Amino acid sequence: MEVMIVGGGIGGLTLALSLHKVGIAARVFEAAPDIQALGVGVSLLPHSTRVLGELGLNEALAKVAVTTTTTTFFNRFGQHVYSESTGRQAGYEWPQFQVHRGDLQMVLLGACRERLGADRIVAGHRCTGFTQTSGGVTASFIDPAGNSLAPRAADALIACDGLHSVIRKQLHPAEGEPVYSGVNMWRGVTRWKPYFDGATYVRGGWLTPGKMVIYPIRNALDADGCQLINWVAEVTTPRYERRDWNRRGRLEDFIGVFEDWRFDWLDVPAMIRAADVLLEFPMVDQDPLPWWTQGRVTLLGDAAHPMVPRGSNGAGQAILDARALAAALAAEPDVPAALARYESQRRPATTDIVLANRKTPPDAILKEVYERTGDRPFRHIDDVISQEELAAISNGYKRVAGYDLASLSR
Repeated sequence: MEVMIVGGGIGGLTLALSLHKVGIAARVFEAAPDIQALGVGVSLLPHSTRVLGELGLNEALAKVAVTTTTTTFFNRFGQHVYSESTGRQAGYEWPQFQVHRGDLQMVLLGACRERLGADRIVAGHRCTGFTQTSGGVTASFIDPAGNSLAPRAADALIACDGLHSVIRKQLHPAEGEPVYSGVNMWRGVTRWKPYFDGATYVRGGWLTPGKMVIYPIRNALDADGCQLINWVAEVTTPRYERRDWNRRGRLEDFIGVFEDWRFDWLDVPAMIRAADVLLEFPMVDQDPLPWWTQGRVTLLGDAAHPMVPRGSNGAGQAILDARALAAALAAEPDVPAALARYESQRRPATTDIVLANRKTPPDAILKEVYERTGDRPFRHIDDVISQEELAAISNGYKRVAGYDLASLSR
């Protein structure tokens, strides 16, 4: 069996490694002329580090990532709402990592080249569509200049080509437009002194007037011990532009919302202004598809289930998809039946997460406090909401997303 993977991102490379582990040959075709270390931060929760650990990657990731100890919540006045331990500190067998997306990409790419062979990662091949018969599938490609390349054939074609998937569009040509949540997002990375213990994931404020997610993704950048801090600013607004992970943002479009976020542990506006890179992305998703698979072709990751980027589940769910798909192909020699088995497992699970991210994401803790206080400071958080209620909100999302401690332990 030979599997053709379209897209050399996190999902595609994880799938290639997962297939190699179970003895199935794979070849990755990436549209970009070269796979580079791009992007900003990404969270790897215990459900995804379990998979990456099974692939023997966690030791390499620990060298380039920050191993998270705590997740904590604040209101926009800097008042503490709730904290909980993460990863091994919370009793999991696996760590939680905060990592630069480019560093994660390079760890995956290096492992693929070493294990599969460098010739199995083919850059400069943009897929334009596919045809299939009962015996195989053939994909057509163009190079970065738009010239036709030789078609490639395989036993299965897996679309890991992201938000703007050509293969998804061929399977579902009449699919509706992306669904905008009403929230726009600006993202950046800043070289900054560590805050708290240097390994804490922070969520603060609420979407009206604004919310922040802040976490370190690289350690010891210089002699002063500075870290690379990833931050995400989310603001309710009717204005947004086309979704593009690499589109540059403008400071003046959102900085005013956070000018008074100066706390004893972090000067937020100063950190934002010192950013090395500033990107903009709308909080959009797609309505869940009724099916992913057609014969020998199926979808994976953002190509299958674009979701609002909340809850650290974009990359994580792609990694879980890869594990499930490799297991299905290893267990079922009939390719269409194996792909259908994979879909039956992963499509319902990711549909639940897409819908949960719209209604009750993990930062619903902050929404609850915002509504109960009327966006005003409180005397003590227990006067507003109990720690038990806050824990229940957090644990409810973990169960939907598949990384609650009980489920993973089983």
